[in-house]
Amino acid sequence: MGILDRFKVASRSWARTIVAFESKPRLRVVAGAAVASSAGQITREDQFKIRLAHNDERSRDARFFVEKRYGEAGFHGEDRAARSTCPESITLATYHGEQVIGTMSLGFDVGKGLLADELYKVEIDLVRARGGSVAEITQFALDTQMTSKRFLAAMFNVAYIYLCNLWSYTDLVIEVNPAHAPFYIRMLGFVAIGEERMCTRVSAPAVLLWLNLVEKQKIMRAVAGQHQIARQDKTLYPYFFPAQEEARITDRLLRAEPR
Repeated sequence: MGILDRFKVASRSWARTIVAFESKPRLRVVAGAAVASSAGQITREDQFKIRLAHNDERSRDARFFVEKRYGEAGFHGEDRAARSTCPESITLATYHGEQVIGTMSLGFDVGKGLLADELYKVEIDLVRARGGSVAEITQFALDTQMTSKRFLAAMFNVAYIYLCNLWSYTDLVIEVNPAHAPFYIRMLGFVAIGEERMCTRVSAPAVLLWLNLVEKQKIMRAVAGQHQIARQDKTLYPYFFPAQEEARITDRLLRAEPR
């Protein structure tokens, strides 16, 4: 059973929410406004939930959101819809209420290749040759009006939990527009390892960035949850979940996996 198939089974016991968080981590519970959702429940205006797109409905919601955001950014590829998913991948979607406001897909190198291999196989093969187990991020899209460092940190933190804590991946790559590369380098410590090339999937230039997950986990865990040092540490890592919270999330996900 492949990774995607295993998660379709596993997520039945963890389908609602992987983690819920607030846009302002130090905000007290009584401070946020409450609004009625379409289901009649009371939700907080500053609360977000990261969920696994585990069924057709959630996958469709995530896909529509990505297509909308990519279209607004001017990224259009003739065959993007047909080739936008790694053979083994999962999609994480961030919700505000029942509205998708962010997506991120994780692709896993399990012998069938990665999307990034289309342009950067030589570079990725060098990582593999060093013994690295490689994963990739694709279809990363955000509602920029809702974005904050806390929001971004939560998305990447959940991705790291899947990649590092559950499956022990050591390396992560992502193809990004050259204009966006400084963000990933500055905020997450990615390193450029592939020169600019044209990505036909989105009809736009791309560069390949790489992250050593083993080394970055050491750095992340040293500062995670320490929002007070964010002025000195300009990365997203101080906004990651504290160690105890990450351990709780990891435990829940591990218990949800089929034996």
